[in-house]
Amino acid sequence: MARRSTKENKNIYHITRENLGLTREAASDLLETIAPERIEKIENERSLPYPDEVLVMAEKYKQPNLCNYYCANQCPIGQQYVPEVKLKDLSQIVLEMLASLNSMQKKKERLIEITVDGRISGDELKDFIFIQEELEKISIAVETLQLWFERMLATGAIDPEQYRALKVARNQD
Repeated sequence: MARRSTKENKNIYHITRENLGLTREAASDLLETIAPERIEKIENERSLPYPDEVLVMAEKYKQPNLCNYYCANQCPIGQQYVPEVKLKDLSQIVLEMLASLNSMQKKKERLIEITVDGRISGDELKDFIFIQEELEKISIAVETLQLWFERMLATGAIDPEQYRALKVARNQD
């Protein structure tokens, strides 16, 4: 078992490695392409990871949320366009999604009224902003569900072979 660092403000990469009980050397062996010295620089924030390093860590650590974290917090483009998604239980994800869908169902007619003329006038803007925020909540719920699913695949909680076979069969229909 790896010795835990006493550092107080550990980043997500450091926490993930330690939660797996890996030393930097063992992590380097697992990751295959990232040296222990490079892991140390990333964990101590003396260097940002490269996208390909994050992909390797996400796959080998079985933590796809590392990709979302990197995009939302460390990639200049992602910081503008990618919301950070937090891991949640499936029931919480579904309930949040259903609440947002229900809210949108009530606002569907208003959205049609606002957009029918191809413009958003001053008196429509307040309602449009509310609808836009609800749509963003739905989008984040979908991304959260996707992240949950990817984690279940990565950890083997969902059989990857069965999943691929069903996807192929579905695409042939």
